[in-house]
Amino acid sequence: MLVVAALGGNALLKRGEPMTAKTQRDNVRRAAKELAQIVRDGHRLVLTHGNGPQVGLLALQGAAYHPEEEYPLDVLGAETEGMIGYMIEQELENALDHERQVAALLTQVIVDRKDPAFAHPTKFVGPVYDKKEAEGKAREGHWTIAQDGDKWRRVVPSPKPMEIPDIPIIQLLLKHDVIVICAGGGGIPVVYQKDGSLTGIEAVIDKDAASALLAGKIGADALLLLTDVDGVYRDFGTPDACRIDTLSVEEAHALSLPAGSMAPKVQAATHFVAAGNMVGIGRLEDAVKILAGQAGTRISV
Repeated sequence: MLVVAALGGNALLKRGEPMTAKTQRDNVRRAAKELAQIVRDGHRLVLTHGNGPQVGLLALQGAAYHPEEEYPLDVLGAETEGMIGYMIEQELENALDHERQVAALLTQVIVDRKDPAFAHPTKFVGPVYDKKEAEGKAREGHWTIAQDGDKWRRVVPSPKPMEIPDIPIIQLLLKHDVIVICAGGGGIPVVYQKDGSLTGIEAVIDKDAASALLAGKIGADALLLLTDVDGVYRDFGTPDACRIDTLSVEEAHALSLPAGSMAPKVQAATHFVAAGNMVGIGRLEDAVKILAGQAGTRISV
């Protein structure tokens, strides 16, 4: 079975944890042990990952160093894809005793420069702040901010992924039995210019949407959307909260989910699911059980 596993930003860097290299390395090491078991069970594996906290941190560092020379979000996305991809590659190789080849690929993803998302930023990046501090940061950096739970964060445009020009390279690596890490942070956002060339654009693509597009393009059998919550819940955050074991596409569309919760994952899932395919949503540490239908929320036709 060909499995695409998307590691959420909250799975690799939990809320409240310091954004240090050691913290991220420790979390990646734990993730790699679980993912290695998927490979040992005989499945082919492609990995994607989030980058919201990391790309926001890099933006802050750049602004503190040379505010007038800030790097654009597409360049910061490429930096985080390299940084996180390196850690996952190394720790997965270690977890597999170097018996399998692993490659991290910087991946461009084409978006439409006319996407309405550019006028309505919604993608959370960077650390959380209280409201007063966030408002101050917004004034200084000309940010757009939005509430994230009981805190506030910067939000940036998150256009829909349209095309992944690196698909032939990913397929070539898979043909040679390489475990591929790609489309990190949703991929590097690029747009076509009038002459047909590509150039980067200021955005951060939703990792789950890009992962669903990737899974469909490479003919994956299963898509795992892994986070720090054990599945999709009805009435989440209330005394009546109940985890959903299985969902059809129709049932998934009918769910009422807040935009900042599982909504992007469920939406991405419905775009991928087709005859014979499945999507599993749940905790990273339950990845093997989710694939076997023993944990998480499973979405299928």
